[in-house]
Amino acid sequence: MLLAGDIGGTKTALGVFSEERGAHAALAESEVHSADHGSLESIAKEFLAKTGLKVDRACFGVAGPVLAGRAKVTNLPWIVDQAAMAKELSLDAVHLLNDLEAIACAIPGLRPEDVEELSAGAPVEHGNIAVFAPGTGLGEAFLTWEETEYRAHSSEGGHADFAPTDEVQIRLLEFMQQRFEHVSYEHVCSGVGIPHVYDFFRDCEKTEERAEIAERIAMAGDRTKAIIRSALDAVDPSPRCTATIETVVSIMGSEAGNLALKVLAVGGVYLAGGVAVHLLPALKSPRFLRSFRHKGRFAEVMSRIPVHLMTGKVGLAGAAAYGLRRALAATAGTPIPRAS
Repeated sequence: MLLAGDIGGTKTALGVFSEERGAHAALAESEVHSADHGSLESIAKEFLAKTGLKVDRACFGVAGPVLAGRAKVTNLPWIVDQAAMAKELSLDAVHLLNDLEAIACAIPGLRPEDVEELSAGAPVEHGNIAVFAPGTGLGEAFLTWEETEYRAHSSEGGHADFAPTDEVQIRLLEFMQQRFEHVSYEHVCSGVGIPHVYDFFRDCEKTEERAEIAERIAMAGDRTKAIIRSALDAVDPSPRCTATIETVVSIMGSEAGNLALKVLAVGGVYLAGGVAVHLLPALKSPRFLRSFRHKGRFAEVMSRIPVHLMTGKVGLAGAAAYGLRRALAATAGTPIPRAS
């Protein structure tokens, strides 16, 4: 059996999977707040001890670049080493994937209930697929078709230079340059970025806000959630929070479109991540797709690219799917499939 995990800056999700039940039916699952623990090993040991299940392999999608089987988790003080973990947990093998690679690995096996359609488009069979995931940070990946199956590729595109597309975003960039030497897309359209955009509308644009809402957001343990909640309040939305989320959604659309152009994602663009899921009502507004398609003479091409939001536990399912494929290949003595 396989231990699979989706390891993020905010939460760590673990599950035990078998070849018989597949990647969408865990025998046991757990989710914890990552920062409450000192290492992935300690979380895995505690989880396995509670389940009483015996696993012989593990596969983890990790938020951060994986180099030579080792990863420094972004937004956490963790170093994860697959050889060290295999020894610590007494497993035959441990494999690490970038978390966006893991999400990408889930796409070929998505079920209807895992997806929310934003634009049907006209997908090209076996065309490249892009993955755009605003969560705690901003992740990007893509898939290419190779002979009989899709292969996932990781990237760190979320750390590319933020490029404003209108006057408000130009002022936002100037504001952010006072805070950071380098301003990336992650700084302005992710969980860590939303409070920066809110501060811009508070300090520079002087967007109105009722005192009680401003105080509530200032005192919130998670400002990102508080801002999203106030912006999407159907009865009494906050003007400052609404301006924040509208700008963030526009930037998301622009950068998702940039990614689609760079990898020629005519097979579709799939959004993922907790922030994207929480922003679903805003993503369904015209603003997101308008920014996504605003690519000059390529606007018509962009209009044909399908856009979907993944709403299920796709990070965990992707890590499980890839780990189960590796286990099956190892048992059969066939070449182990690659993610990148």
